[in-house]
Amino acid sequence: MLHAYEARTLRQPAGASSLTIMDITAQAARLPAFENHESIWLGRDEKRGLRAIVAIHDTTLGPALGGTRIWPYASFEEALADALRLSCGMTYKAAIADLPLGGGKAVIMADPKTGKTAALLAAYAEMLAALNGQFITGEDVGLTLADADFLRARTPNVTGTTRGGSGNPSPVTAKGVYLGIKAAAKHRFGTDDLTGRRVAVQGLGAVGSALCEKLHRAGASLAVADIDAARVEGRAGISVLRP
Repeated sequence: MLHAYEARTLRQPAGASSLTIMDITAQAARLPAFENHESIWLGRDEKRGLRAIVAIHDTTLGPALGGTRIWPYASFEEALADALRLSCGMTYKAAIADLPLGGGKAVIMADPKTGKTAALLAAYAEMLAALNGQFITGEDVGLTLADADFLRARTPNVTGTTRGGSGNPSPVTAKGVYLGIKAAAKHRFGTDDLTGRRVAVQGLGAVGSALCEKLHRAGASLAVADIDAARVEGRAGISVLRP
């Protein structure tokens, strides 16, 4: 059972807000995915349909940065484990890139197709603001550029926006993966020419689709898979990986 702890570095939600925020670090520490995280916050707003976890792994180099994922997790424990694992990875990514940022991640337990509402996002923006600068977020699975703009209009600690941010991060992420594939090819084959190379891409979201376009233009042979069958239909010349 979750217990509320003293909100050490939070701003209290304004007015008669229905949002509550709890420190669940002690509970999260029992999971295998816990890696000495600094703090784990649970935000709940039954009235507006929000159930969100913000995992802050390490802020040695600066405030935690990580995307917000909206996904219909099978259980709370599954959502928490995902937030723990991804936030730890963000710490290493920022450190490797020599950025003045730490690692964090947020997950919202909802179906992005049916459960993502303006009220839910407004409650989440309130949670971000209450974290008082500890966590900066942006797009991930289920959170679009329009959603990021919506959040940014309500709290400043959101990036990947059309105003005051870097814009849609998906094409940049896809380019990074593409360059990584070329580097791996050169290491293995002595050339980064991808003509005729067979590349498997799992997931055809914003990043995966952009990556496939780059690989296709480079002459690679693609095999793709996605849990959404509609995303792979009608892709001429591309093999579909099936379980």
